[in-house]
Amino acid sequence: MKKVIVVGNGMVGYKFCEKLAAHPQRDQFEITVFGEEPRPAYDRVHLSEYFSLKSSDPLLLAPRAWYEENRIELRTSELVSEIDTSIKRIVTHKNNSFQYDYLILATGSSPFVPPLEGVSKTGVFIYRTIEDLEAIEEYAKKLQSQGKYKAAILGGGLLGLEAANATKELGMETSVIEFAPRLMPRQLDQQASDLLIKKIESLGIHVYLGKNSKEIIGSPEITGIDFHDGSSLDVDMLVISAGIRPRDELAIKAGLLTGTRGGIEVNRKMETSDPSIFAIGEVALYNNGIYGLVAPGYEMAGVAVDQITGGEKLMSPTIDMSTKLKLVGTEVASFGDPFLENENAIAIRYENKQKGIYKRINISPDGSKLLGGILVGDASDYNNLFQLYINEIKLPEDAEDLILGARGGDGKSSFGSALDLPDSAQICSCESVSKGDICGSLTSGTCSSLKDVIGLTKASSCCGGCKPMVTELVNETLKSMGQEVKETICEHFEYSRQELYDLVKIHRIPTYNDALDQLGKGHGCEICKPVMASIFASIFMETANRQVGIQDSNDRFLANIQRNGTYSVVPRVPGGEITPEKLVVLGQVAKKYDLYTKITGGQRIDLFGAQLHELPLIWKELIEAGFESGHAYGKSLRTVKSCVGSTWCRYGMHDSVSFAIQIEERYKGLRSPHKLKGGVSGCIRECAEARGKDFGIIAVEGGWNLYVCGNGGANPKHAVLLASQLDDETCIKYLDRFLMFYIRTAAPLMRTAPWLDKLDGGLDYLKKVVVEDSLGIAEELENEMEELVNKFTCEWKEAIESPEMMKRFKHFINTDDSNEELVFVPMREQKMPKPW
Repeated sequence: MKKVIVVGNGMVGYKFCEKLAAHPQRDQFEITVFGEEPRPAYDRVHLSEYFSLKSSDPLLLAPRAWYEENRIELRTSELVSEIDTSIKRIVTHKNNSFQYDYLILATGSSPFVPPLEGVSKTGVFIYRTIEDLEAIEEYAKKLQSQGKYKAAILGGGLLGLEAANATKELGMETSVIEFAPRLMPRQLDQQASDLLIKKIESLGIHVYLGKNSKEIIGSPEITGIDFHDGSSLDVDMLVISAGIRPRDELAIKAGLLTGTRGGIEVNRKMETSDPSIFAIGEVALYNNGIYGLVAPGYEMAGVAVDQITGGEKLMSPTIDMSTKLKLVGTEVASFGDPFLENENAIAIRYENKQKGIYKRINISPDGSKLLGGILVGDASDYNNLFQLYINEIKLPEDAEDLILGARGGDGKSSFGSALDLPDSAQICSCESVSKGDICGSLTSGTCSSLKDVIGLTKASSCCGGCKPMVTELVNETLKSMGQEVKETICEHFEYSRQELYDLVKIHRIPTYNDALDQLGKGHGCEICKPVMASIFASIFMETANRQVGIQDSNDRFLANIQRNGTYSVVPRVPGGEITPEKLVVLGQVAKKYDLYTKITGGQRIDLFGAQLHELPLIWKELIEAGFESGHAYGKSLRTVKSCVGSTWCRYGMHDSVSFAIQIEERYKGLRSPHKLKGGVSGCIRECAEARGKDFGIIAVEGGWNLYVCGNGGANPKHAVLLASQLDDETCIKYLDRFLMFYIRTAAPLMRTAPWLDKLDGGLDYLKKVVVEDSLGIAEELENEMEELVNKFTCEWKEAIESPEMMKRFKHFINTDDSNEELVFVPMREQKMPKPW
């Protein structure tokens, strides 16, 4: 039996063990794996989730029992200190020695610590292991007990931004310091970096670019950092995440060939200069490069397993560094060559600063091939774009449709669905899983669900970026086999939103924690928490104040956060009608708090630039003047726009203003899967643009025509006629039914237009349910809506009357001070945030 020793029990070392344990020739090998950390291998990709999990167990890739079951000797807390290649033996720091036939070096990398003076001071940390995170958390608590809250991250790459989010979640005032002129310089261009900075700074994290650190000051604890440009930054804690260095010290000591800048040289077999020793992961120098992503490390592990079992598999000639992540709450992705722009490539860019979205694709000069790209703020197109790139699929005639959406063309990609991809298409880069692997596991009968497929192939089990496409492939394959497909909202709840809605209602489940206990598992996530918040609100008319911890950030503070960290104030102005007295109050408040003032597209007034601690003060004055929360921050009814109607207009057929006010007052505060907008026009000239709304009402001879499921935005769609010539009462009755049916059955974050597109039977079915009552639930839907209408409470009035609720409206935990770092510049007699 051949002896295999694996040095390093990180993600790549574990993957080697997993692949060898599952190999048909497994019984020919005796496997021993060494890890210097005290616990088995864990998921470093999701390391920052440790703080929310409050335990390392969910991050484990496999428990100790797995190693025992697979006859793998796991030796943790034991460091390999020496390799004797002449007799094939390793020695550990405990002076234990072991013989090997094959040695796998998966020692990974260590954080690069710049040679700064003062780097050993108390309060300076690195960000690499769970032990590092535990130390950071403990020190943050100590600082906060002393009234100190300032943390800085040295490094603006992937890990640096993860670290920044971690310290922010610990309650620290966080800054990111980056030597380069942009964030994530290996993945993002300048425009993408600028947009990401806006997103990050809107969350209260400061970013300093082009900063060359000179010295860490303080004694014995850190108190600040001096820079070479003469500036300095006061900090109480510093986390260093400035890059990695391959841990090749063992190889150097053993005489293996290494690169001039580090890393163990390997060939396509992953062999080192000694053919019985392999190097995989971040320690391996392949094609003169070190690769810090999981996917190439896993591929290396697979090649090494194949080689020692007599196979001929070789490493890919080029390494794909495509990645999709969620950093500081923002989706970021890049694929192929993100920066390519010369005579061999054309770059197409789309930027929406208002929504915080940037998309770039690089295509060949003839427009036939996708060569790379960048996505920030919205990475929903990543999987399609990656497949077009990696499989060299011919692009549509209008390549810009790939990031802008179809404008009369055939849509987002050159293939109708994931099933149209070739079987050889690589779906999961991390685990090297093809479309054929996924679909074949279902058609062969080996698997019968998404869970089965993930368990067998490991697809989407690592970074999770491919999960939407894996899910689509599984669902479409099962449908093609005539099976029913069940869609769940996330791994913590094995139910769809519709099922959760019904279960919460039937069992009268009062809180998110109760829902997790009775219906779910684990600790929850940023996907299911807002979904459940929406469900509680839609069933019980619960305000966002009751379960603050599960709300999106805007709902948490009852205001939209803007790009400089300030907030907007939008009181409700039903139907756009407002008295001069109330206009005066808005003007007085805007002047008193120096707020930028703008009329919105929904016929109300938006006041920008309020600091967090000012929000309750502003709303107290507005509520005393008779205003209510406009819910501009919520997934709820926003506005019901109106034209002036028959009261003033010579063309008006009905009183559109009065009807718009009646409808907005009825549905105000109504929470739903996505935001809702309405409009009422007094005649077919349609001045309220009612057919661009989720519901639109247009006056005609004999009453009102009711249109539903339209929207503006990036993919505008006209609303369609649901019923015609309705009186006021019938129109509202149909609206009650329609809105409640949508709230009950739509998926999370699905607006009414795509909901109708996915509804079996489409508009005809919707008419049967809402107008003809084919399901016999019309009265139930009407009663549910009436209950919600009668329970309305103004969230801001509720908040300012509760001292406990008011505690969250503070910039800093230990003081009521305002944020003095905000900078505004003049703009047309008002002000705006200073440009980036």
